[in-house]
Amino acid sequence: MTALIIVLLILLGVLLLLLEFLVIPGITLAAIGGVLMIGGGIYLAYDHYGNTIGHLTVLATIIFCGISLVLALKSNTWNKIMLKTEVDSKVDKLEEEKIHIGDQGVCLSRLAPMGKIKINKTVVEAKSTGAYIDEKSKVEVIGVMDKIVIVKPI
Repeated sequence: MTALIIVLLILLGVLLLLLEFLVIPGITLAAIGGVLMIGGGIYLAYDHYGNTIGHLTVLATIIFCGISLVLALKSNTWNKIMLKTEVDSKVDKLEEEKIHIGDQGVCLSRLAPMGKIKINKTVVEAKSTGAYIDEKSKVEVIGVMDKIVIVKPI
């Protein structure tokens, strides 16, 4: 009876670990439960059957975990569950010939410290130098970094 409990604990523990790795990733109750069940099964093997059977149980558990992980990854059943979306967007850089240091514009939204401004008939994301700048305030460009224009109030 104890041998059956040991085998069931290890099987359920491996199943929970596979669920954790392949279906619900993250540290959740499935991983903790799987580790506890495997540990409990190995402890029972050492406690009831001695060191030799305990060592064999550890070795068999490691081999079984490896084989079941390989088989689970090779099977295509996990592809039905996996997320298949790809992120293919990119951040556009500002065209440097449109906005220059010293250009003046107006805030379309409050810069606290980020917001939208209009400079040279172009609406861009802007960042203030630290102070909050109210909507419809005039600003001056003091720097341009990739997609963000750095401004100060006039």
